[in-house]
Amino acid sequence: MEVASEKRVEVGVGEGKEDGRSSGGGGAVGVGMGGVEKTPGRRRGHFKKSQSIVPVARLFGPSIFEASKLKVLFLGVDEKKHPARLPRTYTLTHSDITCKLTLAVSQTINNSQLEGWYNRLQRDEVIAEWKKVKGKMSLHVHCHISGDHFLLDFVARLRYYIFCKELPVVLKAFVHGDGNLLKNYPELEEALVWVYFHSNIQEFNKVDCWGPLKEASSLSSTTTYSSSSELGETQMDNTSNYNLDLPQPCQGSCTCCFPSTRKI
Repeated sequence: MEVASEKRVEVGVGEGKEDGRSSGGGGAVGVGMGGVEKTPGRRRGHFKKSQSIVPVARLFGPSIFEASKLKVLFLGVDEKKHPARLPRTYTLTHSDITCKLTLAVSQTINNSQLEGWYNRLQRDEVIAEWKKVKGKMSLHVHCHISGDHFLLDFVARLRYYIFCKELPVVLKAFVHGDGNLLKNYPELEEALVWVYFHSNIQEFNKVDCWGPLKEASSLSSTTTYSSSSELGETQMDNTSNYNLDLPQPCQGSCTCCFPSTRKI
Protein backbone atom coordinates (compact mmCIF):
# COMPACT_ATOMS: atom_id res chain seq x y z
CA MET A 1 0.00 0.00 0.00
CA GLU A 2 1.39 3.40 -0.92
CA VAL A 3 2.11 5.91 1.81
CA ALA A 4 0.00 8.95 1.13
CA SER A 5 1.78 11.12 3.67
CA GLU A 6 3.72 10.87 6.87
CA LYS A 7 3.55 13.15 9.88
CA ARG A 8 5.64 12.97 13.03
CA VAL A 9 4.28 14.37 16.28
CA GLU A 10 5.40 13.94 19.84
CA VAL A 11 3.31 11.89 22.26
CA GLY A 12 4.61 10.23 25.42
CA VAL A 13 2.76 7.39 27.08
CA GLY A 14 3.48 6.68 30.72
CA GLU A 15 7.20 7.37 30.55
CA GLY A 16 8.93 7.55 33.90
CA LYS A 17 11.86 9.95 34.16
CA GLU A 18 14.67 10.09 36.68
CA ASP A 19 17.69 12.35 36.56
CA GLY A 20 16.72 13.52 33.08
CA ARG A 21 16.50 10.00 31.61
CA SER A 22 13.34 8.44 30.15
CA SER A 23 12.50 4.85 30.92
CA GLY A 24 10.05 2.80 28.89
CA GLY A 25 8.24 -0.30 29.93
CA GLY A 26 6.12 -3.10 28.57
CA GLY A 27 2.45 -3.83 28.68
CA ALA A 28 -0.28 -2.03 26.79
CA VAL A 29 1.41 0.74 24.85
CA GLY A 30 4.11 0.97 27.50
CA VAL A 31 4.20 1.36 31.27
CA GLY A 32 6.94 3.54 32.74
CA MET A 33 9.02 1.36 35.05
CA GLY A 34 12.47 2.79 35.52
CA GLY A 35 15.34 1.58 37.66
CA VAL A 36 16.75 3.08 40.83
CA GLU A 37 20.29 4.34 41.24
CA LYS A 38 22.25 3.04 44.18
CA THR A 39 22.95 5.79 46.70
CA PRO A 40 26.53 5.74 48.04
CA GLY A 41 26.81 4.64 51.62
CA ARG A 42 23.55 2.70 51.71
CA ARG A 43 23.46 -0.95 52.51
CA ARG A 44 22.84 -3.49 49.75
CA GLY A 45 19.70 -4.78 51.45
CA HIS A 46 18.13 -1.33 51.46
CA PHE A 47 18.96 -0.92 47.77
CA LYS A 48 17.25 -4.18 46.85
CA LYS A 49 14.19 -3.15 48.82
CA SER A 50 13.99 0.15 46.94
CA GLN A 51 14.25 -1.67 43.61
CA SER A 52 11.21 -3.78 44.46
CA ILE A 53 9.11 -0.79 45.53
CA VAL A 54 9.68 1.67 42.71
CA PRO A 55 8.40 -0.46 39.79
CA VAL A 56 5.17 -1.16 41.70
CA ALA A 57 4.72 2.54 42.40
CA ARG A 58 5.28 3.33 38.73
CA LEU A 59 2.87 0.62 37.56
CA PHE A 60 0.01 1.84 39.72
CA GLY A 61 1.00 5.51 39.43
CA PRO A 62 -0.24 8.12 36.97
CA SER A 63 -0.17 7.80 33.18
CA ILE A 64 1.19 11.01 31.72
CA PHE A 65 0.37 12.33 28.26
CA GLU A 66 3.06 14.48 26.71
CA ALA A 67 3.57 15.61 23.14
CA SER A 68 6.58 13.38 22.43
CA LYS A 69 7.52 10.23 20.58
CA LEU A 70 4.55 9.52 18.33
CA LYS A 71 5.07 8.77 14.65
CA VAL A 72 1.93 9.05 12.53
CA LEU A 73 1.60 7.40 9.11
CA PHE A 74 -1.27 8.16 6.74
CA LEU A 75 -1.68 5.19 4.41
CA GLY A 76 -4.18 5.56 1.60
CA VAL A 77 -6.57 7.87 3.44
CA ASP A 78 -7.71 11.43 2.84
CA GLU A 79 -8.03 13.82 5.77
CA LYS A 80 -10.83 15.60 3.94
CA LYS A 81 -12.94 12.44 3.54
CA HIS A 82 -15.43 11.75 6.31
CA PRO A 83 -15.06 8.22 7.80
CA ALA A 84 -18.71 7.65 6.90
CA ARG A 85 -17.61 7.68 3.25
CA LEU A 86 -14.05 6.28 3.36
CA PRO A 87 -13.03 3.51 5.84
CA ARG A 88 -10.69 4.77 8.57
CA THR A 89 -8.75 2.51 10.93
CA TYR A 90 -6.11 3.19 13.58
CA THR A 91 -3.26 0.78 14.35
CA LEU A 92 -1.22 1.83 17.40
CA THR A 93 1.91 -0.06 18.48
CA HIS A 94 4.62 0.58 21.04
CA SER A 95 8.30 -0.35 21.07
CA ASP A 96 9.74 -1.33 24.45
CA ILE A 97 13.22 -0.85 22.99
CA THR A 98 12.84 2.71 21.66
CA CYS A 99 9.86 3.74 23.83
CA LYS A 100 8.25 5.16 20.69
CA LEU A 101 4.68 4.87 19.45
CA THR A 102 3.61 4.34 15.86
CA LEU A 103 0.09 5.22 14.75
CA ALA A 104 -1.03 4.18 11.28
CA VAL A 105 -4.16 5.80 9.88
CA SER A 106 -5.40 3.63 7.02
CA GLN A 107 -8.45 1.99 5.50
CA THR A 108 -7.76 -1.33 7.23
CA ILE A 109 -5.39 -2.76 9.84
CA ASN A 110 -1.74 -2.04 9.06
CA ASN A 111 -0.54 -5.64 9.40
CA SER A 112 3.10 -4.70 8.82
CA GLN A 113 3.14 -3.18 12.33
CA LEU A 114 2.06 -6.49 13.84
CA GLU A 115 4.63 -8.75 12.21
CA GLY A 116 7.49 -10.45 14.03
CA TRP A 117 7.65 -12.87 16.96
CA TYR A 118 8.01 -10.09 19.53
CA ASN A 119 4.75 -8.39 18.54
CA ARG A 120 2.96 -11.73 18.47
CA LEU A 121 4.29 -12.44 21.95
CA GLN A 122 3.41 -9.08 23.48
CA ARG A 123 0.07 -8.40 21.76
CA ASP A 124 0.07 -4.87 23.15
CA GLU A 125 -1.32 -3.23 20.01
CA VAL A 126 -4.52 -1.18 20.03
CA ILE A 127 -6.74 -1.24 16.94
CA ALA A 128 -9.67 1.12 16.33
CA GLU A 129 -12.19 1.65 13.55
CA TRP A 130 -14.66 4.41 12.75
CA LYS A 131 -18.13 3.06 11.99
CA LYS A 132 -21.50 4.49 11.06
CA VAL A 133 -24.32 2.40 12.47
CA LYS A 134 -27.88 3.39 11.69
CA GLY A 135 -26.77 6.92 10.88
CA LYS A 136 -24.64 7.48 14.01
CA MET A 137 -20.83 7.57 14.05
CA SER A 138 -18.88 5.69 16.72
CA LEU A 139 -15.29 4.65 17.37
CA HIS A 140 -14.69 0.94 18.07
CA VAL A 141 -11.46 0.18 19.93
CA HIS A 142 -10.02 -3.33 20.28
CA CYS A 143 -7.57 -4.56 22.97
CA HIS A 144 -6.20 -8.10 23.21
CA ILE A 145 -6.14 -9.22 26.86
CA SER A 146 -5.41 -12.94 26.69
CA GLY A 147 -5.47 -15.97 24.44
CA ASP A 148 -3.01 -17.16 21.78
CA HIS A 149 -0.49 -18.41 24.37
CA PHE A 150 -0.40 -19.24 28.08
CA LEU A 151 1.82 -16.30 29.07
CA LEU A 152 -0.96 -13.86 28.25
CA ASP A 153 -3.45 -15.98 30.20
CA PHE A 154 -1.16 -15.90 33.23
CA VAL A 155 -1.13 -12.08 33.36
CA ALA A 156 -4.64 -11.41 32.01
CA ARG A 157 -5.77 -9.43 35.05
CA LEU A 158 -2.67 -7.24 34.96
CA ARG A 159 -3.06 -6.67 31.20
CA TYR A 160 -6.70 -5.68 31.66
CA TYR A 161 -5.64 -3.22 34.34
CA ILE A 162 -2.93 -1.71 32.11
CA PHE A 163 -5.19 -1.35 29.08
CA CYS A 164 -7.90 0.37 31.17
CA LYS A 165 -5.34 2.64 32.77
CA GLU A 166 -3.70 3.65 29.48
CA LEU A 167 -6.81 3.90 27.29
CA PRO A 168 -7.42 7.63 27.88
CA VAL A 169 -3.84 8.24 26.76
CA VAL A 170 -4.35 6.01 23.72
CA LEU A 171 -7.47 7.94 22.77
CA LYS A 172 -5.55 11.19 23.15
CA ALA A 173 -2.98 9.78 20.73
CA PHE A 174 -5.78 9.08 18.22
CA VAL A 175 -7.19 12.59 18.64
CA HIS A 176 -3.77 14.21 18.46
CA GLY A 177 -2.47 12.14 15.57
CA ASP A 178 -5.62 12.51 13.46
CA GLY A 179 -6.29 16.06 14.57
CA ASN A 180 -7.03 17.45 11.11
CA LEU A 181 -9.93 15.03 10.69
CA LEU A 182 -11.48 16.22 13.95
CA LYS A 183 -10.93 19.84 12.96
CA ASN A 184 -12.74 19.23 9.69
CA TYR A 185 -15.52 17.24 11.38
CA PRO A 186 -15.74 18.40 15.04
CA GLU A 187 -18.97 16.46 15.52
CA LEU A 188 -16.87 13.28 15.63
CA GLU A 189 -15.71 14.31 19.11
CA GLU A 190 -19.25 13.55 20.28
CA ALA A 191 -19.15 10.03 18.80
CA LEU A 192 -19.41 7.21 21.36
CA VAL A 193 -16.32 5.10 22.05
CA TRP A 194 -16.90 1.34 22.33
CA VAL A 195 -14.02 -0.66 23.80
CA TYR A 196 -13.75 -4.39 23.05
CA PHE A 197 -11.61 -6.37 25.49
CA HIS A 198 -10.79 -9.70 23.84
CA SER A 199 -9.96 -12.55 26.20
CA ASN A 200 -10.43 -16.29 26.56
CA ILE A 201 -11.30 -15.58 30.21
CA GLN A 202 -14.95 -14.61 30.59
CA GLU A 203 -14.27 -12.00 33.28
CA PHE A 204 -12.20 -9.90 30.88
CA ASN A 205 -14.02 -10.67 27.62
CA LYS A 206 -16.38 -7.71 27.41
CA VAL A 207 -17.49 -4.60 25.53
CA ASP A 208 -17.78 -1.29 27.39
CA CYS A 209 -19.03 2.10 26.30
CA TRP A 210 -16.61 4.83 27.41
CA GLY A 211 -18.87 7.69 26.36
CA PRO A 212 -18.20 10.44 23.80
CA LEU A 213 -14.66 10.60 22.41
CA LYS A 214 -14.15 14.09 23.81
CA GLU A 215 -14.91 12.86 27.34
CA ALA A 216 -13.25 9.45 27.06
CA SER A 217 -9.95 10.97 25.94
CA SER A 218 -10.14 13.43 28.85
CA LEU A 219 -10.72 10.88 31.61
CA SER A 220 -8.19 11.37 34.37
CA SER A 221 -5.20 9.05 34.00
CA THR A 222 -3.23 10.87 36.70
CA THR A 223 -4.90 9.13 39.63
CA THR A 224 -2.76 6.73 41.63
CA TYR A 225 -4.30 3.32 42.36
CA SER A 226 -3.15 0.77 44.89
CA SER A 227 -4.31 -2.28 42.92
CA SER A 228 -5.81 -3.44 39.66
CA SER A 229 -9.15 -4.15 41.38
CA GLU A 230 -9.39 -0.52 42.49
CA LEU A 231 -8.71 0.61 38.93
CA GLY A 232 -11.38 -1.77 37.66
CA GLU A 233 -13.96 -0.37 40.07
CA THR A 234 -13.12 3.18 39.03
CA GLN A 235 -13.39 2.28 35.34
CA MET A 236 -16.80 0.74 35.95
CA ASP A 237 -17.91 3.98 37.67
CA ASN A 238 -16.69 5.98 34.68
CA THR A 239 -18.71 3.87 32.21
CA SER A 240 -21.78 3.24 34.37
CA ASN A 241 -23.43 6.40 33.04
CA TYR A 242 -23.31 4.93 29.53
CA ASN A 243 -25.35 1.78 30.06
CA LEU A 244 -26.12 1.45 26.37
CA ASP A 245 -26.56 -1.48 24.07
CA LEU A 246 -23.87 -2.07 21.48
CA PRO A 247 -25.21 -0.67 18.18
CA GLN A 248 -25.97 -3.36 15.64
CA PRO A 249 -25.80 -2.67 11.89
CA CYS A 250 -28.76 -3.25 9.65
CA GLN A 251 -29.23 -6.67 8.13
CA GLY A 252 -28.73 -6.50 4.40
CA SER A 253 -27.74 -3.52 2.28
CA CYS A 254 -28.54 0.00 3.49
CA THR A 255 -27.23 3.56 3.36
CA CYS A 256 -27.27 4.22 7.11
CA CYS A 257 -24.41 1.84 7.99
CA PHE A 258 -20.76 2.05 6.88
CA PRO A 259 -18.54 0.22 6.20
CA SER A 260 -20.77 -2.63 5.12
CA THR A 261 -18.14 -5.21 6.08
CA ARG A 262 -15.95 -5.35 9.17
CA LYS A 263 -12.37 -4.13 8.74
CA ILE A 264 -11.29 -5.52 12.12
